[in-house]
Amino acid sequence: MRSEPAVLHPVLIREPDGTPAVNSGMVDAQGKAVEIACVTCHATSTPNPQINRGDQLLKFHQGLHYAHGGLSCLSCHNASDYSSLHLADNRRIEFKDVMQLCGQCHGHQLESYKHGAHGGMNGHWDLTRGPRTRNTCTNCHDPHAPKFPLVQPIFPPRDRISVPLPEHPVQKTHELLPKNP
Repeated sequence: MRSEPAVLHPVLIREPDGTPAVNSGMVDAQGKAVEIACVTCHATSTPNPQINRGDQLLKFHQGLHYAHGGLSCLSCHNASDYSSLHLADNRRIEFKDVMQLCGQCHGHQLESYKHGAHGGMNGHWDLTRGPRTRNTCTNCHDPHAPKFPLVQPIFPPRDRISVPLPEHPVQKTHELLPKNP
């Protein structure tokens, strides 16, 4: 008797939605935030490859918190097309392909991600039981300051070692040793 092959459900990757835009601080007639495409301003300004902090800028992004090693803005942003990014070899890539960009320097994390050990996930490990949804780097990490904030649990976990159950009193080590006759 031949068994049918298991149906594998898809693994969906939550990619960024298009090209990012800057919130102008204004709202339109429907109450939605008015956003400005990056190319609106960057098409008329000369890029400065030395800038790597928001406080170095004069017109926009002054509040940008930046802590990404010695990189400058133009290490990742495409100076000739601000609606895209670029790889280390200057190949243009879309913002949705950010994992390819991050993986150039963060190869260990990318390999861990590929094997399921890094990156958020919802759904099923066993794809015969249901689909899985995965995040990209920028779903969890701010690309300008990617270090993930350290968090402490509100309450420490309870386990049988640190918090013994009432019906199992803790015995001291010397109580467990055999007595000399």
